[in-house]
Amino acid sequence: MLDQILACLPEVVAVLLYAIGFMLLLLHKNLIKKIIGLNIMDTSMYLFLASMGYIQGNIAPILTEGATVADYINPIPSGLVLTGIVVSVSTTALMLALVIRLYRAYHTLNLDEIYIEIQRGRR
Repeated sequence: MLDQILACLPEVVAVLLYAIGFMLLLLHKNLIKKIIGLNIMDTSMYLFLASMGYIQGNIAPILTEGATVADYINPIPSGLVLTGIVVSVSTTALMLALVIRLYRAYHTLNLDEIYIEIQRGRR
């Protein structure tokens, strides 16, 4: 059993990180903590994609003499990870900008307090 877990260690770590991020997203009322949870979930997906695309003993997909197609790792997961990182950074920047606007309007980062203020009709 332990050998199987160690053989799939990156995938196990990715699932644990995803669970941690998901729990942060669900259980905390602070908007900054929710953003951190979402970033942890993003990072776990990048780890999972990178671990799925890596093949032990193969080389990066750069043409060299004497290498066949079977000697290279798959470049698509790496491209997806890089694209995901760019999207994640942009999304995080947008969310933080919106959190700043919410804080200036409501003077709190607690989601429950913001809902109460919205229901009172205060902007």
